[in-house]
Amino acid sequence: MRIILVAVPGGGKTTIMNYVKKKLPDVQIVNFGDVMLEISRKKYGIENRDDMRKKIPVEEYRKVQEEAADRIASLPGDVIVDTHASIKMSGGYYPGLPDRVAARLKPDAIVLVEYDPKDVLERRRGDPTRFRDVETEEDVEMHQMANRYYAFAAANAAECTVHILSFRGKPQSRPFEHAEMAADYIVNLLLSSRGLR
Repeated sequence: MRIILVAVPGGGKTTIMNYVKKKLPDVQIVNFGDVMLEISRKKYGIENRDDMRKKIPVEEYRKVQEEAADRIASLPGDVIVDTHASIKMSGGYYPGLPDRVAARLKPDAIVLVEYDPKDVLERRRGDPTRFRDVETEEDVEMHQMANRYYAFAAANAAECTVHILSFRGKPQSRPFEHAEMAADYIVNLLLSSRGLR
């Protein structure tokens, strides 16, 4: 089974996938942005993922997306792809999974995770490894809504389902509870596809 996991930057996708990997070690985890960065380093000398959307012309960015999708689609077994449904670029939102990319990836499901915007901003502040634009809670919420529309469009192109896991208004009783809940949901999807649930 191939699952695409999407959320806004700072949405905890890496943490979710680490929990999935603990429960199902045979699942391959692939970060779409890392595959794109590997390609972009070789072709354009880009040094970090956040610069790809700022320094690569849109036409070339599209080609990098397609090459990354082809590489990931060739992976065997159960695969979870960490990516974004939409990418905030200068002037608006760009589809992270445009039709041509979604169709190449051939996912069985897209899992969209949403949070209270203040929780996303807190996580971003705690991640010194990324160089993100400063945003407000309203900006984060607008991006989450854009993600819904883009996820549905990608699912239409790929002919797969969309699963929305919304943690809005659901405070955590312990750290990483939301990530564990999302991971359990994904593990159940994978086990069901294996006929084990």
